[in-house]
Amino acid sequence: MFAKKIGIDLGTTTVQVYMPKRGIIINEPSVVAISVIDKKVLAVGKEAKEMIGRTPDTIIAKRPLKDGVIADYRTTEAMLRYFINKALGGMRLFRVEVMVAVPGGITSTERRAVIDATISAGAKAAYIIKEPVVAAIGADIPIGSASGHMIIDIGGGTSEIAVISLGGIISSASIRIGGNKLDAAIQEHVRRKYGLAIGERTAEEIKIRIGSALYLEEKLIMDVKGRDMMSGLPRLTTVTSDDVTDAIQHELQGMIEAIKDVLHNTPPELSADVMEKGIVVSGGSAQLRNLDRLFAEATGVPAFIANDSQMCVVKGTGIALENLESYKRSIFTS
Repeated sequence: MFAKKIGIDLGTTTVQVYMPKRGIIINEPSVVAISVIDKKVLAVGKEAKEMIGRTPDTIIAKRPLKDGVIADYRTTEAMLRYFINKALGGMRLFRVEVMVAVPGGITSTERRAVIDATISAGAKAAYIIKEPVVAAIGADIPIGSASGHMIIDIGGGTSEIAVISLGGIISSASIRIGGNKLDAAIQEHVRRKYGLAIGERTAEEIKIRIGSALYLEEKLIMDVKGRDMMSGLPRLTTVTSDDVTDAIQHELQGMIEAIKDVLHNTPPELSADVMEKGIVVSGGSAQLRNLDRLFAEATGVPAFIANDSQMCVVKGTGIALENLESYKRSIFTS
């Protein structure tokens, strides 16, 4: 019986699953809906995300991962089991080898939790690989070369910043700022400025539709529905792209400080390589307008968004899984 292999990008907001020869077969929100009464899992993924902010008291829709790591072990295990089973369809005659991408700043206890949850969910073997490494592989960066490459992977829970050379990480930072923090900042800004309470899904929609890391010459506007903080009644207001830029400044500044720290700790030879090749930005939140321009202006190093930036981590995980021997140095443990 031959062993099946799957690669999983276990993200704070999205779980993506890659299968060799088939590519990315699952791309769903990392949300689980649970019955309060008997603790049964009612829905996972897209179906569960639809329930966020809309459930009765008897159902909780929650994200089992926080800032890129497991916050709720049992729910994470149930979610992994669901996605592994879905990936394999009816082929559960044999157990699978699973490679999971995790944040670079993960502790050994958090790493153990990911491995245990993956094995409990039905995997024969679990490998852990650092997100910056697989993001670089997925962005077609030749990480094995004797040359410095800088990658920034901005996910829902964390931003991973690393300079990679000869297949290893030379200097890196993993900060707990990502798309979720940006959404929360937009929620808070709309509440303070307009006296309107909005949900996290609305905040995310505002960020995607009109958000920008730099102020735009031609402002974008969007009508937003929410609950009036004073009267408690539904109300409509108009939000601009400048509002979003104002709201997320503090979080963006945190990213810039971390990028500068990593550059500061990079050996001079590799710094010269990074200056020449530029910074590659990947991850779902890399799609925020003008983010690459902001990083380039703040550091003086050219920056550009990777092709298919949202899929870099899961694609890289799949490539590393197909070439396990070559990437042994980058893999933590099994």
